[in-house]
Amino acid sequence: MLRSIFALTALIAASPASAQSLTQEESAKVDALVVKTLADTGVPSASIAIVRDGRIVLSRAYGKASETLSAATPDLRYQIASNSKQFTAMGLLLLEDEGKLSLDDHVSKWLPGVSSGDNITVRQLLSHTSGLQDFWPQDYMFSAMAKPVTPQGIVNRWAKKPLDYTPGTRWQYSNTGYVVAGMILEKAAGEPLMHFLKRRIFDPLAMDPVDIDDSNGPGFPQGYHRYALGPVRVAAPPSRGWLWAAGELSMSASDLAKWDIARLDRKLVPADDWVAQEAPAIRGDGTTNGYGLGVSSKLARGRRIIDHGGESVGFLSQNSVYPDSRAAIVVLTNADFSGATDTITEGIEKIVLPSPAVTPVNEATRADDVRAMVAAFSAGAIDPKLLTDNANFYFTPEVLGDYRASLSGLGPLTDLTPAGPPRLRGGFVNRNFTLKFGDKSLTLITYAEAGPHGRWEQFIVMPE
Repeated sequence: MLRSIFALTALIAASPASAQSLTQEESAKVDALVVKTLADTGVPSASIAIVRDGRIVLSRAYGKASETLSAATPDLRYQIASNSKQFTAMGLLLLEDEGKLSLDDHVSKWLPGVSSGDNITVRQLLSHTSGLQDFWPQDYMFSAMAKPVTPQGIVNRWAKKPLDYTPGTRWQYSNTGYVVAGMILEKAAGEPLMHFLKRRIFDPLAMDPVDIDDSNGPGFPQGYHRYALGPVRVAAPPSRGWLWAAGELSMSASDLAKWDIARLDRKLVPADDWVAQEAPAIRGDGTTNGYGLGVSSKLARGRRIIDHGGESVGFLSQNSVYPDSRAAIVVLTNADFSGATDTITEGIEKIVLPSPAVTPVNEATRADDVRAMVAAFSAGAIDPKLLTDNANFYFTPEVLGDYRASLSGLGPLTDLTPAGPPRLRGGFVNRNFTLKFGDKSLTLITYAEAGPHGRWEQFIVMPE
């Protein structure tokens, strides 16, 4: 393992002036993280860019780019695949600004023949709520991809099938929806997708991406597979056309970082376009999973993150923007196996971003008290003095009877596992647990007054 790490270290290439805003210690930790991750996973190479305080502070590449490019360099353009969706979506937002279309237009206005086109909006295409069946749910190249395809060919085969669900009622990732969206963009813009994106986005930001189909050859990183824990093998790319508008771009990590900086600065496009893209789509039942128009908005690891991933044959990418820290992390790899992109992204977060604000809760798990309460509920012998007034109101004779009847038949409690550390909420201490009764698992969500013997405000058992 050490020999592998040292060998990979020799293949690190950096942009000369890029790392000055990182301390030597931070830079060394980033190098060690990436080199170790590549060695652990077998991923041949990674290209990364780090934005801090709204500017690129590191652009660096590691490992082997291809069978002919032994050392990856920061200027190489990796396939970013579905990270391209945010560019397609922003293109449509720009066309809406120009009055050339509305995201609330129905698909049938622009493209006849799509299933339920009278009911699907452009917005639903971009938010993956259209109901159109995804043409590429697999994590491998399926047989049809050995031959070239056109956008219309994808529409004819997949966008004319019955919908998977009524538009707007569910969320389901759909590359097909983005192919339809790309065709609408071209009709409204009156020019090819790549020409429009180059004119409106890439040239103003001094970005130099290429069409993904033009990056399968000499001078570009090569994609790699790994089957189970077997050897790392060169991946044969699909024929032309398969990722059009749904994953059309190859670019360097620093180019994608330039786009992230524009997002942080709310520049290049009207600020409300950035807001519209990041706003989570609300489904008909009022729920959301955080996905907007080509990007996802979420809270993770104590941070607010705008992000997306990408996968093509032999490549994975991860692009994460941290608005509250004015930071971004781009990780591009030339392998479609392992969790290297996530490992590197999360590792860099810990190295270069401020620690998220977390107020520690100085409270014990009270595991013994929980066990005693579970036993008391199973026996139907709850002491009301252990409960707050609200909890006593909740645990009516009917509720207590249901608890006793359903828990007593499970047998003894065999394991109690905290689902995380105690935390504060609403003036109480929240503690959650997984309860095991033999092979049966249940979830327990509790709230209690502070202190070692605080009364229980809530003690709710439910299916895991």
